[in-house]
Amino acid sequence: MKTLPLLFSLFLHTLAHAAGSDFQGWSRESSREEIRPTFSSDDKGIFTITHDDREGLDGWFQKSFPVSGGDFYRFEVKRKINRVALPRQSCLVRISWQDEAGKMVHVDSRPEHTDPNLPIPSAEPEYPTDGAIDEQGWTIVSGIYKSPSKAAHAIVELHLQWAPGGSVQWNGATFEKTEPPPARKVRLATIHYKPTGKSPRTNCEEYAPLIAEAGKQGADLVVLGETVPTVAQTKHPIETAETIPGPSTEYFGSLASQNHVHIVLSLYERAAHLVYNAAVLIGPDGKLIGKYRKVSLPPGEAAKGIAPGKDFPVFETAIGKIGMMVCYDGFFPEVARELTKNGADIIAWPVWGCNPKLAEARACENHVYLISSTFMGADQGWMTSAVFDRGGTPIAQAKTWGTLAIAEITLNQPYIGPYNLGDFRSMLERHRPPVQGERRTAAQ
Repeated sequence: MKTLPLLFSLFLHTLAHAAGSDFQGWSRESSREEIRPTFSSDDKGIFTITHDDREGLDGWFQKSFPVSGGDFYRFEVKRKINRVALPRQSCLVRISWQDEAGKMVHVDSRPEHTDPNLPIPSAEPEYPTDGAIDEQGWTIVSGIYKSPSKAAHAIVELHLQWAPGGSVQWNGATFEKTEPPPARKVRLATIHYKPTGKSPRTNCEEYAPLIAEAGKQGADLVVLGETVPTVAQTKHPIETAETIPGPSTEYFGSLASQNHVHIVLSLYERAAHLVYNAAVLIGPDGKLIGKYRKVSLPPGEAAKGIAPGKDFPVFETAIGKIGMMVCYDGFFPEVARELTKNGADIIAWPVWGCNPKLAEARACENHVYLISSTFMGADQGWMTSAVFDRGGTPIAQAKTWGTLAIAEITLNQPYIGPYNLGDFRSMLERHRPPVQGERRTAAQ
C-alpha cells in the first residue's frame, strides 16, 4: 500500500514539472495550440524554444515583473540561435505594461504636435535591441525603459516565431530598477544660403559668418548645401572636383574647430579617374570623420560623367550616429532606410531641391531626425532648409536667405505618435519586412 503515496508523489512532481516549476517562474505561451513549439530548459537555467519544420509556429517564455510607475528599468538577456533564417524578426523580446488588474495602461502625457482632442494613447510594448555578440556566441538583447505612471507590472516575453527547423536559447534574463539615463540633448542646425559663385574658395568663405553664428547659438551639428564649392560656377564639375581630404574640407575643418561644431556639406570629389558627388562629415576638432558618395544620380549628373556611390556609411560621433544623403537620394526610400538600418540617429541632407513632402516621409518612415539645407527659396514650394523630427514635422526652418535655424532635440527620448504604435524606432528592425536575399537557410 505504500506504493500508492509514492506514485501520487511522483504524479505531483510530474505535474509540477509540466506546469513550469523548472522554468523559474516563466510560463510557456503560444497564441494557438496548433502553432505551439517545444519548450525545454537545462540545469544551467538556459531556456530553449524549438520549432519543427512547419511554417508559422510561434511561442514564448513569459514572466511578470513588479514595477513602480515612473521608475526606470533595465532589461537584459543573452540569446543564442540555431538555424534561424531571420533572427531580427523571429527572436524578439517584447515588454508590455499592465496595471494591477492586468489591463494595458496609457502613456503619461499627450504626444507633441498632436490634436488635443485626440485620446491619450496607450503605452504600447517595448522591443529591446540586439547588441554585441560575446565570445561564446551569445547576443546581448537589452534596453532601458521608463514605466508608465499607472503601471504595476512589466510582462516580459522571450519569443521564437516563424522559424521552421530553428531554435533559440535564452539565458539569464534580468529586469531591474536603474537610474534614469542622462538626457542626450543635441542642437541641430541648418543654414539657408546659396553661394554667389565668385570662386570655389569664395563660395566656402561666404559660410564663415553663418557657421560662427551657429557656434554662438550652441549648435552641435550644422548642415550646408549641395556641391558648395561649385555652386554658380561655369566650369564643368569634372574640372573643379577635388580630393577628400582637400582644400575645401581643410577650410571647413578650420571653421569646425574654431566654432566647435560638426559640419556636413557636399562637394564634387576626385578619386583617380572617377568623380563623385560626396557629402562629408567634419568633427568639432576640424578632422574629417567620414564621407558618403551620392548613390542616386539624376540624369544630368550621370550625363556629366559623375559616378554613383554604393555604400551607406554611418558614423559614430559624440552627439550620436550620423548618416548622410545628397539631393536626389531623397526621392527614393531606399537610401534613408539603408542609413537607418545601419544605425543612423540623424540624417544630414544637403539638397539642391526636392519635394518637401519627401523630407517629411524620409524622417517619419524611419523615425530619424533629418536636417536639410537647400538652395530653393522658402516660397517656391520645392524643398526647405529645416530640421524634421522623427514624426516628419519640421520643428525649425530657415526661411530667409543668409539665416540659420536650430532645434534642440533629446536623442534618447522615445517617440510617441498621435495614435501610438509604440517606440517605432526600436520596432523598426523587428517589424520591417524581409528584403530580397535576406531570408537564409544556413545555420547561424
